[in-house]
Amino acid sequence: MSFKDTVANLGSKTWALPLGLFVALLMMLISELAYFGAVSQMDRLVTLGRARLELVRLTARVADAESGQRGYLITGRPEYLDPYRFAAEDASKGLNALQHMYSQVGATDAEARSKEIATAVSAKLSELQEVLKLSQEGRHQAAQALMMTDIGRDQMEQIRRKSSELLADENQRIALGTAQVYDTLMLNRIGVAAMTLISLVVFVLFLRKSRAMDHQREQQQQDIRAERDRLEIEVGRRTAELTQLARHLQTAREDERARLARDLHDELGALLTAAKLDVARLRPKLQAGAPELMQRLNHLTETLNSGIALKRRIIEDLRPSTLDQLGLVPALEILCRETSERLGVPIEVELDDSVELPRSAQLTAFRLVQEALTNMAKYAQASHAKVVLKEEYAQALVSVVDDGCGFDPGRMTLGSHGLLGMRFRVEAERGQLQLRSAPGQGCEVRAWLPLSVPTVETGTERIDVGPLLQTAGTAGDPTSWQPPTPRE
Repeated sequence: MSFKDTVANLGSKTWALPLGLFVALLMMLISELAYFGAVSQMDRLVTLGRARLELVRLTARVADAESGQRGYLITGRPEYLDPYRFAAEDASKGLNALQHMYSQVGATDAEARSKEIATAVSAKLSELQEVLKLSQEGRHQAAQALMMTDIGRDQMEQIRRKSSELLADENQRIALGTAQVYDTLMLNRIGVAAMTLISLVVFVLFLRKSRAMDHQREQQQQDIRAERDRLEIEVGRRTAELTQLARHLQTAREDERARLARDLHDELGALLTAAKLDVARLRPKLQAGAPELMQRLNHLTETLNSGIALKRRIIEDLRPSTLDQLGLVPALEILCRETSERLGVPIEVELDDSVELPRSAQLTAFRLVQEALTNMAKYAQASHAKVVLKEEYAQALVSVVDDGCGFDPGRMTLGSHGLLGMRFRVEAERGQLQLRSAPGQGCEVRAWLPLSVPTVETGTERIDVGPLLQTAGTAGDPTSWQPPTPRE
């Protein structure tokens, strides 16, 4: 198995991260222990070095004391005693400092040797003091005899020997401590190198994992985008199918209404007209032969007239003949007048005759106003209404406003098919519907419908100039601006 495969296998293990953390903590612990060990060893080496210097200085002070004593005995000059007095005082301080240093580092054998050196130094200083005392008392022969006994030389040799042995021990300790420091530094170096290697391995694992996650995330995003595109295509296709179906249903509904209107007009209208003609023929005969039946005849005539009027109203509701015969504006005027008379609510109209719509859009506008007025009659409890037809933003604006009780459009129930039918009708004509209402603030229904495309007669050919006008209008004509997207 290659190193790359091993790293990949380690990266896939669940225990790889805890193991890496444990190793990192272990290396940190080892590094800290090595640091504190190195610091402690360095402090011990420094103390041993100071003790070594103090021992050398002590030996030098004793030698200086002996030289100063000899110089005084030879010359008799008192200035030679200054090094002696200083060396004697400094030797005692140095011995105390030396023993204290050895006790700090825990060198019991060195502390014992320092005590032996202290005893020898004290004996040497006592010998120097005794010789000096005898010389100052004038007992020169006794002082010379004491000096000739070689006691001072033996004591000095003992001090030098024990100092050399102690220095050798200290050198050994310093060498051992230095080796330990080097070992600690090497251990720390190995730890740093191992930690660096582990860090590199972890970094490689992290990069590999991060790259794999990025690739997986990118793949997921591509899958999501592909799925979203597919869903958008599917939604677009289904929306187009539903739009075509809604348009077909609206067309079928209007065709069925037109057929019913024709049947009612042709068949029921003919029957009612024939019945009325028969009643008119019977009137002179009954008036002459049976005058008591005239009241019934008049009642029958009124009933037939009511049926004919009902037939006419039903036909107009099914398919407004005024829309086909007179146009949109007169049809809306008649609708608003009849609704106002039936409800007893004044309806203000503001209709622009210059607005030209296709025949299908005219029917959509008429049905929109009819549905809005029907809803107002059922639910609004309005005291005033207004119907507007005008050109706005290069489109036809149809609006119905009332001052009724209003409602919350955001809480419309699923059974509100009338408003949905309005929206489907308007959107089927490539228009936009806007509904504004609030509780206690009335209701406003607005719809923008595209105008009729103008045409130009050229002999026997009709040329559509709508795209030309639209292109010219977009160069700076404010009428080319489209209305904002209606808010629900």
